[in-house]
Amino acid sequence: MNAPLLPRSFRLLVTGGGTGGHTYPALTAIRTLQGRLAAAGGTLDVLWIGAADGLEARVAPAEGIPFKTVATGKIRRAANPLKMLSAANMKDMARVPLGVAQARSIVSEFQPDVVLATGGYVAVPAGLAARLCRRPLVLHEQTVRLGLANRKLAGSATRIALSSESSLELLSPELRGAAVVTGNPIRPEVLTGHGDKAVQALNLTGFDRRLPTVYVTGGAQGAQQINGVVRDVLPWLLSHANVIHQCGPANVDELRAAAAGLDPVLAGRYHLTGFVGPELPDVLALSDIVVSRSGAGTLAELTALGKPAVFVPLATSAGNEQVHNARHLADAGAAVALVGEVTGQVLQHAVGPLLTDPARRAAMADRARAYGRPDAADRLVDVLLSAAAVSG
Repeated sequence: MNAPLLPRSFRLLVTGGGTGGHTYPALTAIRTLQGRLAAAGGTLDVLWIGAADGLEARVAPAEGIPFKTVATGKIRRAANPLKMLSAANMKDMARVPLGVAQARSIVSEFQPDVVLATGGYVAVPAGLAARLCRRPLVLHEQTVRLGLANRKLAGSATRIALSSESSLELLSPELRGAAVVTGNPIRPEVLTGHGDKAVQALNLTGFDRRLPTVYVTGGAQGAQQINGVVRDVLPWLLSHANVIHQCGPANVDELRAAAAGLDPVLAGRYHLTGFVGPELPDVLALSDIVVSRSGAGTLAELTALGKPAVFVPLATSAGNEQVHNARHLADAGAAVALVGEVTGQVLQHAVGPLLTDPARRAAMADRARAYGRPDAADRLVDVLLSAAAVSG
């Protein structure tokens, strides 16, 4: 795609959130557009419509982004369609028309050049308001399959930005013409890590740099499932690798007690931490294998970096998204997906061949990198500018 001409000023309305998967790609797109305009002497005026109880309500104001809320209706999904006709769902759905009216008022007053919707139930009223106010709407989908909010808005969208090439074949023919594959925007600092800095910052003096390093993470709060299976095979794992284990702040004491009986040499190869902060890019750079959940943001970062991964999907993710994400890469040989009951033995069987065979790791890294789109934020910004130019 050719980069569109940059306007002197640009008004962007962003909607979406609830989770980091919807929030951070939007934030990265805002910062990328802001930087591109500023470099050309232009300015960005941005407004974020989100839910009062969503992550975006904390992130946007903290980043200095004006933020407004609208009434929202959250659909509580169930395998049985009749169970979706619950009193809670009916009550929430009744709030949607109010949310649309509120969003229409905001859109009408703000007059954005384009509206970017990144998913989450809060995106629906603002996305519908964009159509009512005849403002171009760009959807961004982080996962392989369109999420519920984006499915509701797809027919109103000027463009649909996809994170995965394989998403195209899942769209109906009438939607495919509006679709473009951009990838999923990742924080630019993730690509700038240095392994030696992680060794210094975390004081990893007991690590044996001749061995591969495994980074185990369950997200900010940790994951009991992942923590448990790693604990069960920890002596075996440490005999083959160094391990950085981000377990969640509430789980540190329990895992520290479990590791107390380790041989001192093995214990020196084990770095246990509740949370990995600014040093994350360096930790990822140091890591040869990552064991983690398979959220869309995680996939985008690991493929951009070309990291071999063993995914333990969160079984309760909305629409079973994490299982689909993990299987999508596993089918291409770009990761290993552990679906169903995951035990220590299952993890050992998955990680073992990667630890002992550098060629296998390298092949998986190459396949992962083939799916990575480190320039996704710039691609999405191109789509936003083009959608505004076409409608203008």
